[in-house]
Amino acid sequence: MSKTTLIKNAAWVIGWQAGTNGGSAGHRFFHDADVAFKDGTLIHVGPGFEGTADETVDGSRMMVMPGFVSIHNHPTSEPGNKGLNEELGSPKLGQSGLYEYMPVFRILPEAAPYTTRYAIHEMLKSGVTTFADLSGARDTWVEDVADTGIRAVLCPMYRDAVWSTKNGHSVVYDWNTKAGEAAMERAIEIIEEADKHPSGRISGMMGPSQIDTCTPELIKASHEEAKRRGIKMQIHAAQSVVEFNEMTQRHGLTPLEWLDSLGVLDETTIIGHCIFLNDHPWLHWPQADDFNLLVKSGANVAHCPTVFWRRGIALNHVGRYVKAGIPLGLGTDTFPHNFIHELEVAMIVGRIMSGDYNNATTEEIFDAGTIGGAKTLGREDIGRLEVGCKADLVMVDLDHAYMQPVRDPLRSLLYSAGDRAVRHVYVDGKQVVKDGEVITIDVAEAAAKMTEYQKVTMSTVRQRDWAQRPIEELSPMSYPDAH
Repeated sequence: MSKTTLIKNAAWVIGWQAGTNGGSAGHRFFHDADVAFKDGTLIHVGPGFEGTADETVDGSRMMVMPGFVSIHNHPTSEPGNKGLNEELGSPKLGQSGLYEYMPVFRILPEAAPYTTRYAIHEMLKSGVTTFADLSGARDTWVEDVADTGIRAVLCPMYRDAVWSTKNGHSVVYDWNTKAGEAAMERAIEIIEEADKHPSGRISGMMGPSQIDTCTPELIKASHEEAKRRGIKMQIHAAQSVVEFNEMTQRHGLTPLEWLDSLGVLDETTIIGHCIFLNDHPWLHWPQADDFNLLVKSGANVAHCPTVFWRRGIALNHVGRYVKAGIPLGLGTDTFPHNFIHELEVAMIVGRIMSGDYNNATTEEIFDAGTIGGAKTLGREDIGRLEVGCKADLVMVDLDHAYMQPVRDPLRSLLYSAGDRAVRHVYVDGKQVVKDGEVITIDVAEAAAKMTEYQKVTMSTVRQRDWAQRPIEELSPMSYPDAH
């Protein structure tokens, strides 16, 4: 049955205002305003709701804001890496952890339902209402995600080659194009299953995994399929020095130049990370002009700063990308899936890389986490509080001690309180977080199962490590045990 919910007299609302009198459209602060929604759709944002409501929520000590849109996440694998790879990188492989450590620490596929729920629990608690899930295809994936109540874009990853290192200083690729083609077919099945889900909250995206592990044929076929279906394609590219050097050696082109040569660098493509352009300070490739190529192409970028700063790597720099008009959204990519923390890191790293406190502003980063993410996914009905949009929203407790004093509640949230002040979250008009707790997920069960599977992974690392090192040597504890 239809139900109208009214958040009455909210102290602050970050609502959407259309451009008027020559002004630009954008998020704006509304004071003492009402937010009402019915059947998962916003029907009022602003002062003076005059309709009737089936449920009324007191907003007098709350800030209501749009739910965040996180466009790049690996919830199947990343939660299982906690305590293992925070400080690991390969000094002879561009400081990346991709080639030496990721294959060694990957948690068993059987853990996926539990790690996924655990990650979504973190997302919901930090105000994420829509996320893109870049994982491997599995039978129960659609229902696992739908049951949590979140809005999701499933991006089944597939590739023609698997990378590894046999010596810690070079990367080899084991190619199997038939396996890549079969995996793409399975990905399309998942996308079709997602699109048919009765909740209406689950959709799909094409996902050739990495630029260096996919043949030109697989990437072009993926792009064509995405265009045919009216969806996006996301691919990891320009994410490491190793990958940049690999692509320039194979083709004499930078990763972005090569994507452009294939005809896939356009508005339907999301590039995961897109850090190592030819003018990045860690590289020397002056013959290209990747940044302007990216600007002209209309391609989207998924920026995930936390996983890279842990290894001393950073985008150069997020303020430059935003000011150039590159469609940019944010993701967590690693653990924790705490999106508010990711927003703060994006501001910190952006200002340090630019050397300018005027870069990576609160407004720029909040926009990237809301309307920016929505735009990269091709949606105008999420990431903003506007009549007709989805009722995906977050209520922040202004009385939380870390929010005080409430002069600018958005700054208080991002710089001080973080996810601790998130009180309630609604997705599609249904409450999924109540009084700071996720009510759709048994997080205790998920955490316990994840812990069991991590122990199995740790017990077998020797079998996957090129040097056959034990876990104690691969990932030493912060401090040794007392004797």
